[in-house]
Amino acid sequence: MPSPIKRHESLKHLSRDHHHGLLLCWKIREGLKKEIDPVRIRDYCRFFYAAQLVPHFEFEEEEVFSLLDQHHPLIKQALMEHRDLTALFQSEEAPVTVLKEIEQLLEAHIRFEERVLFNEIQQNSTEEVLAGVEKKENDLVTPNPDDWEDKFWLK
Repeated sequence: MPSPIKRHESLKHLSRDHHHGLLLCWKIREGLKKEIDPVRIRDYCRFFYAAQLVPHFEFEEEEVFSLLDQHHPLIKQALMEHRDLTALFQSEEAPVTVLKEIEQLLEAHIRFEERVLFNEIQQNSTEEVLAGVEKKENDLVTPNPDDWEDKFWLK
């Protein structure tokens, strides 16, 4: 089994956000498995996107991704995945299909950032630069992703 990833303190808040994203993936799977109306699941996903992912993506793109060159292939991949996820969360296509795509892409994206991109950023950034990210990150406040009345994943 691989050893746990040592996350720099300045990126731990983003890793906690990623944990919430992985929980969203689980909630989607649970909702589909329990044959919950996909519109109910989609509505929660849209809440989660607006409340959690929009500020998360903006912070990463403005503060974290800039720690590597904008032409770095890992940054290009992350930005492309952010765009693809945004399109999925805003899609009006068949909800079940879109929900499955969100679940798969979001989980893969989070794993990529945690296992590959953040490690690259940590290896190529100074302590001072990372401390600056942490200071800005402390100002980022998002609502609790469980502040949603319809907890379909529990039913």
